[in-house]
Amino acid sequence: MTNAFLPSRRALMLGLAPTTAGLMLWLPAVAAEALPKMTVTRDPNCGCCGNWVAHVRTAGFPVEVIEVADVAPLKTRLGVPDALASCHTAEIGGYVVEGHVPAEAIKRLLAERPKATGLAVAGMPVGSPGMEVRGQAPDSYEVVIFSAGRQNIFARYRGLDQI
Repeated sequence: MTNAFLPSRRALMLGLAPTTAGLMLWLPAVAAEALPKMTVTRDPNCGCCGNWVAHVRTAGFPVEVIEVADVAPLKTRLGVPDALASCHTAEIGGYVVEGHVPAEAIKRLLAERPKATGLAVAGMPVGSPGMEVRGQAPDSYEVVIFSAGRQNIFARYRGLDQI
């Protein structure tokens, strides 16, 4: 049997390169399509809100941003407890996401679909998504799942790492 008609490894690898590259470009598009659109309402003067939006976009969420001078009326209408209020409010898949919640926690919420109003990270912990400070160690913080009259710990994080 002769090898004259079999492609060399190099030819095979060169032939697969365009296919592999095309697949790698296609995968993020498929992931973005699988996630529901997120609507983020924020103050236009808040820098960390923009950083958080960049975080969730990088994680594959399609995001629409609405800028308003006062987000408080929306928080009240959506049932965000005062103690959990932060600088921006997102709506996604029938849930509310308040503050600097990591994208992975949001994906878990959407996968598990618990009966709740939403998730929140109270305040602005250093190292949470959008609140990274170069040279400063990230804080530990809790992602809280909430609904009317009920709050429980959904996850604990240090920076972007679940602990």
